[in-house]
Amino acid sequence: MTIKLRKPLLWVAGIAGTALALFYFFHTPSPATSLASADGAEKTTITDLAGRKVQVKIPVQRVILGEGRQLYLVAALDTDNPIQRIVGWRKDLMQADPDTYAQYRQKFPKIADIPSFGGFEEGSFDIEQAIAQQPDAILLNIEAQRSTEDAQYIEKLDALGIPVVYVDFRHNPMANTEPTMRLFGKLFGKQARAEELIAFRTAQIKQVTDVIAAHQPPRPKVFIERIGGYSEDCCLSFGDENFGRYVELAGGSNIAKTLIPGTFGQLNPEQIIAVNPDQIVVTSANWEAFVPGGKWIGVGPGANLAEARRKLQAYTARPAYAGVKANQDQAFHAIWHQFYNSPYQFIAIQQLAKWFHPDLFATLDPDASFRELHERFLPIAYTPGYFVSLNPQGAQP
Repeated sequence: MTIKLRKPLLWVAGIAGTALALFYFFHTPSPATSLASADGAEKTTITDLAGRKVQVKIPVQRVILGEGRQLYLVAALDTDNPIQRIVGWRKDLMQADPDTYAQYRQKFPKIADIPSFGGFEEGSFDIEQAIAQQPDAILLNIEAQRSTEDAQYIEKLDALGIPVVYVDFRHNPMANTEPTMRLFGKLFGKQARAEELIAFRTAQIKQVTDVIAAHQPPRPKVFIERIGGYSEDCCLSFGDENFGRYVELAGGSNIAKTLIPGTFGQLNPEQIIAVNPDQIVVTSANWEAFVPGGKWIGVGPGANLAEARRKLQAYTARPAYAGVKANQDQAFHAIWHQFYNSPYQFIAIQQLAKWFHPDLFATLDPDASFRELHERFLPIAYTPGYFVSLNPQGAQP
């Protein structure tokens, strides 16, 4: 979830002072392409998703995850023990996706012992804690780049022997997910496993895009309401990336595509009413940690779909949707928000395609696809509950 809507990235706030105090106790590595570390291992130069050349000892054995939801990919690489390399992480998985966290905690109880930082309580990143954990790398989402590099945190951490590597599932996921998966595979020494997952993901997306290309069906006009129930703001959405791009790949027409210049943005109710969308899709999740008892729709693993449908019904009363075709046809859907920030986007694309073109995709089963992903790549069992509709057959153009 893009919490930046309310708060800046806070976990880096405490780095500068402590780093400066410790700076002169460490020797800055030379800029050579390959460098022997103290234990005789070789440091390798990799290129991260910001295009930076970074020296990292590969395979990494100890990592700090700048976002806990990076576990979605880590678990597909280190399937037998997905927490074995994680020596610190941000709290967002346990707060933004508590149901998935509970699944992993049940199978891997020691996950509760991983040092955590930042998140809902507005904590700060503790560089002394990071140094004590002796990570081989810190993996940050690419949106942290400006705040970290403007303050020269990269140089300070590098001087402490801690390389920072940027990855991206969120801002340009259709372009950056595969490179991010390959980068994780290289860092973890699991290149073959990463390629297997990439091939699976590609084949699953083609089950939709090949059919759309062959049949060229009329595209329903779709409005994506982003983070429904997390914020009272109207009307948060996506431009021509992330869920906005998923809509296009699934054979819909994202009405915000030309109205929001970046990945994330906002429309006003009058713009939505004027375009008159055929379908409304709300991205939401269990956000009890952020908005206790809120209007969020708790889709996700093991969700109570009857309750989710009840809460989705309330969205039809929003002024932005008054009189639009989607409201007349009750063509409202809710989908797990975390598809926006993981290598699992293909599930969202498949489900959107079934909503937009039920006849074309009558035999496509996103639940079965997600179950296969779990059985082949993940250490936890699949539990359905990731999407719900008022009228999945409605609003066909």
